[in-house]
Order: sequence, then structure tokens, then C-alpha cells
Amino acid sequence: MVSVIQVLPTKDFKVYVYFSDGRIKLYDASHLVGKGVFQKISDIDVFINTCTVMNGTLAWDVEGKFDHFNCIDIDPETIYADGKDVSDPLFQGIA
Repeated sequence: MVSVIQVLPTKDFKVYVYFSDGRIKLYDASHLVGKGVFQKISDIDVFINTCTVMNGTLAWDVEGKFDHFNCIDIDPETIYADGKDVSDPLFQGIA
């Protein structure tokens, strides 16, 4: 099973998710934002500023306490299956 090692949120409710096997997925979380527990991250600044890696996956530390039990997270297998394969956005255009 792969785990998430790094995340990079965007300003349109998407997240570049870096996996332990070297793959990078672009996960679109816009369909979740504003629903259920995801209401807490419906403000784009909160979405970006609380986005992190916890429990081996993409998470949002909405309480600011880095509490692994009180975060919002998404199963890494869901991200892996539903995310779009992409190149590393940090290295695009660098030769």
C-alpha cells in the first residue's frame, strides 16, 4: 500500500499529492468542499493553509493542533484511484 509523503494545494480546491512510490496525482477535492465535515475547508485560505500530510494521507489540520485523530483526511487509495497522474508541478519548465 502506498502512502502520501507530500501535498501541494492549489487555489481551485485541488491538491498535488506525492506518493511513496514516486507517482504524483492531482486530486480534485472541489466536489467535497462544503459537504459534511468538509464544510470546514470551504474557505480557500483554510483549504490551503491547513492542508498537510497526516495518517499517511492528505489531510486538513483545521484545529491547528496537528492532532491525528481530529483532522479531516481522505483515504490514500481513493486519492490514488481517483487522482489524475501528473508531472511534478515544481519541476515543470525546468531543463
